[in-house]
Amino acid sequence: MTLRDQRVTLAHGGGGKAMRDLIESVFTSVFNPPGMEDQARLMHDSLQEPGARLAFTTDSFVVTPVEFPGGDIGKIAVCGTVNDLAVGGAKPLWLSASFIIEEGCEVALLRRLVASMAREAEKAGVRIVTGDTKVVNRGACDTVYITTAGVGVIPPGRDLDARRIRPGDVAIVNHVLGDHGAAILAARGDLMLSTDLDSDCQSLGHLMQALIAAAPGTKAARDATRGGLASTLNEMAEAAGCSVELDETTLPLRPEVKGVCEILGLDPLYLANEGTLVAFVPAAEAEAALAAMRAMPEGQGACIIGRAVPQGAVPVTLRTAFGGTRIVDMLVGEQLPRIC
Repeated sequence: MTLRDQRVTLAHGGGGKAMRDLIESVFTSVFNPPGMEDQARLMHDSLQEPGARLAFTTDSFVVTPVEFPGGDIGKIAVCGTVNDLAVGGAKPLWLSASFIIEEGCEVALLRRLVASMAREAEKAGVRIVTGDTKVVNRGACDTVYITTAGVGVIPPGRDLDARRIRPGDVAIVNHVLGDHGAAILAARGDLMLSTDLDSDCQSLGHLMQALIAAAPGTKAARDATRGGLASTLNEMAEAAGCSVELDETTLPLRPEVKGVCEILGLDPLYLANEGTLVAFVPAAEAEAALAAMRAMPEGQGACIIGRAVPQGAVPVTLRTAFGGTRIVDMLVGEQLPRIC
């Protein structure tokens, strides 16, 4: 089926031939889902293992601009959903993808976003198996919004949960911090910032499998998206009933990210990441975990940034390079709108 229209119109959301042309030409011809029904019927060998559990997540993505250095809203939609499954110990398998499209959106843009999603899904080892499209009036959304849901399988005996973190466990990140938030800010162009930063947007499923194989005692992991590392660690510390102490000298930050934050008065610990996770592992397994992560493309910057300590007055503190200590609280308000 060939779609001749260059822009999406309300007719493409009307349920008739125009809508079918859009879906078949732009979406299903690329994703190649199993059938054209309103649901996907799925089976996988790992579901047959006694004790295996399903993992299920959903997320919505609104990003301005929709294309930016290092990624786009389609790539983020796949990576974000894959990563939510992976950090819980699941092997991601299937995704759904729903699109809210603004009238007037360029069909060529949709094709680029869909191609980006297909590439990332193949790289992550997942299939986009079902979805939906809606077209809204011009001005009712900003170009395109994407909602994804993901299903994975947690193998028998695997239990990653922040409540399992204990004092002495070390905190490891796989990548530099703040690249995504800083790259999005620069890409908007309203602040006349010029950098070579790319978003860190990447899928972390393969990295998590390598980490767990090397450090089977891994307690928990989270991807540090909205709210950044600071908010993520606060949530994990509160769930664990302990505190986390960070070491400023070990935090992996690019000079460009530090520079952007200094200019704008932002704290890089609150900048969003789209390809960075933090994992807590027993101290005895830390070196094995680091070696396994550094052997993967997604984990070459892996390093220890702190450790869990007995519960104190605040969930997260930072030991500064000058020997002092500061509180690292949850994000209040927002530093950057529309980042993921």
